[in-house]
Amino acid sequence: MARGTDDFGTDDRPAALLRLATAGSVDDGKSTLVGRLLYETKSVLADQLDAVRRASVDRGLATPDLSLLVDGLRSEREQGITIDVAHRYFATPKRSFVLADTPGHVQYTRNTVTGASTAQLAVVLVDARSGVVEQTRRHAAVLALLGVPRLVLAVNKIDLVDYAEPAFTLIAEEFGAYAKALGYDGGDVTSVPVSALCGDNVVERSARTPWYEGPTLLEELETAPVVPEAYDAPFRFPVQHVIRPRTPEYPDYRGYAGQVASGSVAVGDKVLVLPAGLRTTVEGVDTADGPLAAATAGRSLTLLLSDAIDVSRGDMIVAADEPPVLTDELDAALCWLAETPLRPGMRVLVKHGTRTVNGQVTEVTSRFSEQTLTTTAAPGELRLNEIGQVLLRVAQPLPVDAYRANRRTGSFLVIDPADGTTLAAGLVGTPLFAAVPPVISAR
Repeated sequence: MARGTDDFGTDDRPAALLRLATAGSVDDGKSTLVGRLLYETKSVLADQLDAVRRASVDRGLATPDLSLLVDGLRSEREQGITIDVAHRYFATPKRSFVLADTPGHVQYTRNTVTGASTAQLAVVLVDARSGVVEQTRRHAAVLALLGVPRLVLAVNKIDLVDYAEPAFTLIAEEFGAYAKALGYDGGDVTSVPVSALCGDNVVERSARTPWYEGPTLLEELETAPVVPEAYDAPFRFPVQHVIRPRTPEYPDYRGYAGQVASGSVAVGDKVLVLPAGLRTTVEGVDTADGPLAAATAGRSLTLLLSDAIDVSRGDMIVAADEPPVLTDELDAALCWLAETPLRPGMRVLVKHGTRTVNGQVTEVTSRFSEQTLTTTAAPGELRLNEIGQVLLRVAQPLPVDAYRANRRTGSFLVIDPADGTTLAAGLVGTPLFAAVPPVISAR
């Protein structure tokens, strides 16, 4: 299908936008680093900065505590840790950014999954004094599982090791080897020595690290290639709502509203409505700004179809020549996010796109250890924050893609039918396990 353009022939894709996430252990300085980026790029309002200065003075600090720009919840400020995923928006003359600052504490790994699920790049922080630790490896494994294509290792608090090059080199080499084992190429990982507190190599190059010749953190963020995966994937459109105005002005209007999950759509395209398998043609593309000739991923719109067929919320309109797999059994990786262990036979709800169906876990086939990069066959269960491969049968067929081919339609949520809480993030296929050593026997 042709790339989406509006009636004037201009590209429908957002300009130079990078979605990134932070990850790292507690007290590695993520919130301070994000606050530094906001401050140095002049993305903070004057009254916000004044409030931070006052709060810092009340704490007896000589300089503003920039982490307060991010840790907005009262419970976060009291505990001195990030709990919720804080989304921040900032821009430079070269690029706009949407940043998800995720928690470092192990009990909030579920929030890290949420924040990184749409990231094109992740900044992984480590403390220069402690280096790569258990939570660093856990976060890197989750980022690899979620298919985040690029990692930036920020070796923070470099000032506390006297700006020593050997300390930085040792950490960078250890993390690089671990990332390679997870499937990252050398060019997908960049390491930068920084001090979020002092500002070294965050925005401006530091004279205190003359041995470092690479980019500053902001330079890396500004120049990192953005992977246009959602645009280049086949057309996928989960239907959110059926619009039937039934007014004298629009007596026969029937539109299907939603957001283009991937690919592009144009008037005249041949499409398939799943799960029913009905074929039709796109007759119109309506938006709040008026009709378009075509549109691309991320655009919210209403599709008009040439045939009066039965389409409802939860259906998916897809490219007729590149349809997804329609299946009632999912072979998927799960990141288990609940206190209650996952065991075979558990009944759940599966939310895929705009459709939610009943499901049952039929088998836990393996469990992945992010610490040793090994998998255990038939572990019997998955516990909180564990990653494993499962077989999941659903009551109604779902149109899915492999996660590695399409992050939007290759992912789903597992929900507790009793109270509606999220139990797991699911990824169709084997997005991580093929890259690690062979399965070992269960103990």
